[in-house]
Amino acid sequence: MTLNAGGPVYGSLSSPGFSHSGGGAETAPLLIPIDEEQVARQDWRPLNREQLEVVAGGPGWRKFRSYLVLLFWLTWIGILATAIAILVVAPKPVPQPLKWWQKSLFYQVQPELRLDATMEESTSLDALSEELSYLRSLGVGVLILERLFGADVSPVNISATSKGSSTLPEILCFLQESSKADLKVVLDFCDVDLLGGGVDSDESNNAIIKEALSFWLAQGVAGFAICDTDEAYSEKTLLEWRTVLKDFNAEDERILLVRQKRDTLPPLNISHSNSTLVDVVIKPILPKLPHLLSGQEVSSAIETHLYQAQRDGIWSSWMVGGKASEKLKKLLLVLLMTLPGSPSVEHDSDIDRDEGMTVCLNIELMFLIQDTKKRHLARALFSSLSQSRAREEALLYGTFTFLPFHSSNTSSNSTFPLPPPVLAFLRSWGCVHFLVLLNIGPETRALDSGWASRLPEAGVFVASTGMDRMGATSLDNLELQPHEAIVIKLFEAEAYS
Repeated sequence: MTLNAGGPVYGSLSSPGFSHSGGGAETAPLLIPIDEEQVARQDWRPLNREQLEVVAGGPGWRKFRSYLVLLFWLTWIGILATAIAILVVAPKPVPQPLKWWQKSLFYQVQPELRLDATMEESTSLDALSEELSYLRSLGVGVLILERLFGADVSPVNISATSKGSSTLPEILCFLQESSKADLKVVLDFCDVDLLGGGVDSDESNNAIIKEALSFWLAQGVAGFAICDTDEAYSEKTLLEWRTVLKDFNAEDERILLVRQKRDTLPPLNISHSNSTLVDVVIKPILPKLPHLLSGQEVSSAIETHLYQAQRDGIWSSWMVGGKASEKLKKLLLVLLMTLPGSPSVEHDSDIDRDEGMTVCLNIELMFLIQDTKKRHLARALFSSLSQSRAREEALLYGTFTFLPFHSSNTSSNSTFPLPPPVLAFLRSWGCVHFLVLLNIGPETRALDSGWASRLPEAGVFVASTGMDRMGATSLDNLELQPHEAIVIKLFEAEAYS
């Protein structure tokens, strides 16, 4: 018998809150699901000030902050140590110590004086003594006295100890005055027959020569010069002279110079590999020809020497040698002062000493010009070049690079032959470069835009033949005037000296 027939089934709940469609009451959920994320959001509360102070002051946070501070200082010290290591390990140019003759400017003079002459009037040697301080102020460091001994002087007379020599006190006084002015003196024996008739001279003649050299060294002479065409230019003679010099090298080193007259210096059969028989070789840049050299001949001679400007173990000193036009004299002076080696400023044989000009001041370019203003500019050029060479490491130790040059003619004419080329070379030391430009031709020349693509663009003028270029410059818009030489100090980006 069915209970509750027609009514609700037993066990079912019929209330407004429950639905019982289709599946029956057993399918209805017994618990209402709870949103856990909502509950967690309702339970989270931010820390207040007191709770933050408690947490931050805990041992965990203190240890974490200590680690951060330690890591910061370790990183800073590591960066500093790395920078120091880079500076120490990185390759950098180291200047080699130079001898006094490698840093000096040689000045060649020909005093009108002979040891066996008797002169009552003042000689040019006396006049030169009065100019020693002035020469030193110009940067001159060594005086080479040429032709003090005539070609017919015997080995006995080079000691100036023969009876009747009235000029010996003048020479000794001149040596003393030179020492006071901090100028060294070198005696030139070039073209003097020191061997007295040949290489096979007797031992007594050699002893006389040694005695004469010792005499002059004892008077303070800094060295001697001979020519490569002399009979004395041999291994045997130079070894004997070197022995004499060695006895006087305790206080200050004495030197032997060789004037190169031939195209190439004759080799010496040196049997002692560790001995240096010659300290300095004076090389002429221009050949000595009977005529005045043209611009093309000057250019060819300079270019030949620029290709061979690297030293071959013997220190080189450069002099002009041959004769060029007056317009190129300043250019040649700039060349002498900027080449590797020691410049040797030679006298000009065309100077007329009887026209009111100072006797014996035969420095090229300075005393050839009568006009006061031009003479002042010539002296300023000489002084500027000598001072730059004395203080700039690039001009003393720097490497030499001959640069191929291309220029654009601002006044070109195809109907005429091309003018002499512009010559250029670089003296470099570290990140400082000295660019030397030589316009030997009679026309204005401008640099091509792409010529100096590998060189620093910015620089400052150091000197020019007209002494009219000053301040900063750029290679992009530089023009060279006829017969002009320019020295520019270039700087690499963010590098200073």
